Amino acid sequence: MSGLLGARTCPGPGEASDLKSPRGARFREPLTEARFQQLFGDAEQEPELLAESRLSLLCRLWRRRARACSGPGAWRLLLARLPPLRWLPHYRWRAWLLGDAVAGVTVGIVHVPQGMAFALLTSVPPVFGLYTSFFPVLIYTLLGTGRHLSTGLGRGRRDARSPKGARSWRGVCRRRQRCSLGQFWRLLGMFALQLGVLSTFLSEPVVKALTSGAALHVLVSQLPSLLGLPLPRQIGCFALFKTLAAVLTALPRSNPAELTISALSLALLVPVKELNVRFRDRLPTPIPGEIVMVLLASVLCFTSSLDTRYNVQIVGLLPGGFPRPLLPNLAELPRIVADSLPVALVTFAVSASLASIYADKYSYTIDSNQELLAHGVSNLISSLFSCFPNSATLATTSLLVDAGGNTQLAGLFSCAVVLSVLLWLGPFFYYLPKAVLACINISSMRQMFFQMQELPQLWRISRVDFAVWMVTWVAVVTLSVDLGLAVGVVFSMMTVVCRTQRVQCLALGLAEGTELYRPLRERHKLLQVPGLCILSYPTPLYFGTRGQFRRTLERHLGLREGGKETPKTDGPPDAVAEPIRVVVLDCSGITFADAAGAREVVQLSRRCRDAGIHLLLAQCNASVLGTLTQAGLLDRVTPEQLFVSVQDAAAHALERLESAGPKSCTVWV
Repeated sequence: MSGLLGARTCPGPGEASDLKSPRGARFREPLTEARFQQLFGDAEQEPELLAESRLSLLCRLWRRRARACSGPGAWRLLLARLPPLRWLPHYRWRAWLLGDAVAGVTVGIVHVPQGMAFALLTSVPPVFGLYTSFFPVLIYTLLGTGRHLSTGLGRGRRDARSPKGARSWRGVCRRRQRCSLGQFWRLLGMFALQLGVLSTFLSEPVVKALTSGAALHVLVSQLPSLLGLPLPRQIGCFALFKTLAAVLTALPRSNPAELTISALSLALLVPVKELNVRFRDRLPTPIPGEIVMVLLASVLCFTSSLDTRYNVQIVGLLPGGFPRPLLPNLAELPRIVADSLPVALVTFAVSASLASIYADKYSYTIDSNQELLAHGVSNLISSLFSCFPNSATLATTSLLVDAGGNTQLAGLFSCAVVLSVLLWLGPFFYYLPKAVLACINISSMRQMFFQMQELPQLWRISRVDFAVWMVTWVAVVTLSVDLGLAVGVVFSMMTVVCRTQRVQCLALGLAEGTELYRPLRERHKLLQVPGLCILSYPTPLYFGTRGQFRRTLERHLGLREGGKETPKTDGPPDAVAEPIRVVVLDCSGITFADAAGAREVVQLSRRCRDAGIHLLLAQCNASVLGTLTQAGLLDRVTPEQLFVSVQDAAAHALERLESAGPKSCTVWV
């Protein structure tokens, strides 16, 4: 392309051309889209492809599907649907096994009392909370792609609450079963439609603000256990502030013994976590501070009788055994699927957000569609055992990472702990203080809070992303995690739409000594030919930007309804604006165009023709060109007005201007 528009500064007779003007010798003729397809494309084959019958297309798709059902195709499908077949052969046993074991045991120990506590909150036997800590974790280990994700009690769990014990626990179990089954069908439907791509709408500021705000919710929810205050759990909007108000009101009744246990636990856990972070490369495995804390607190409480002497809240007796599977009533399936849509969407959004954070941090990828399948199947199996709806949980996921977890194998160790408690080890957790568990949850949130340290850098990089982060965080903290996520996604998408409507149309000039066209406002030696206007519109052309596109082109070309006015100039103030005779529209920045935008281009071509302006389009991608063609553009312009590049279009425009009479070049510095 070099030398395509090498030029002389409007030379007179006998003068040699140089490379400092848009007019001069060329090494080839300008290429239109049609000529380029004829020389380099498959112009002869395109009619055949367009004329191909639908039956032949279906036959080709059928043959492709048949090849996928061959032996290698079936193996690839099995690898995609069972992730352990991919990562287990490459598992680094010496480097990762100990860390996965410690992390899994730690998370399992936390799962036990957390599951029991929530079961008691919903007025059902505590053992159902243990089932929710076992079956979903096991299924996700086999089907999930997030190496550091820990599942448990999900976002839909508040639907199973039994207000003031009004319902029997069997009725509550049925309701939880219906909710879990509804999530399964919704997630399975999203998987079948390959809607995992929806996770791409969770931008990085939204994800990090969501997890930081949710960490604050976890911190506040643990304050009653930390201070020994038996307060009811708050749900819904403003739950964080309601909990804080209840804690402050009941603060004089806090238990000094539990406050002392909490202070000592945090004094041990926080330094241990700092050591694990700073000496991660030197330690063979992170120091299991959580396990040590659980053992020490249980022994201290047993030997000192803290539960009877100082009224310290302990885990208590853990029931054991497994229930018989309970088949759901499929007659209620249509209503269940409709009611569970919000729960399923939030479940997937929260899980995908957590998975993407740690996937980016540890340099691996997740399959969003496989995540839909994993969470859907896990809710299906869980519904047979009357488990709560489940999803990824922030507290246990952070704890898993801090404890040294590396792969999904940690989930098997966590399941082993819960299974052992269900069958044999329940009495060993009897004297464990609940304040210790609250401290473990709070200390595991530290990395989520550290994300706020990135805000100054985010402010310098992008003020818009900073605004998205702050709006999402405030919405999550003020309202709830569910509503905050919705507010963050909507606000993030609105910023994208607003930015497409604030893009400026740029007038281009030739950079001196090159064939490159740059915006005229840049402080370079740029050359412009009177009568020629080269414009670049760097944004999609759709119904939301068509009005701005029309007004911008009218301003640059001097087009108004009822006549032609003096065009706008981007040059020096003293430059004399001459009538535009040829305009080149650089479409390389128009990534897509809808019907409204395409009709706007067609109307522009008509108005330019009526005003005596020759319109040239350059560098349209195939999608935009196809949309413009279907909108009737070729009825207004000829194929010779569509060029493969701005340079080719400008060369053709110069030839047209020279044939009409040479003009002197204007140089703007």
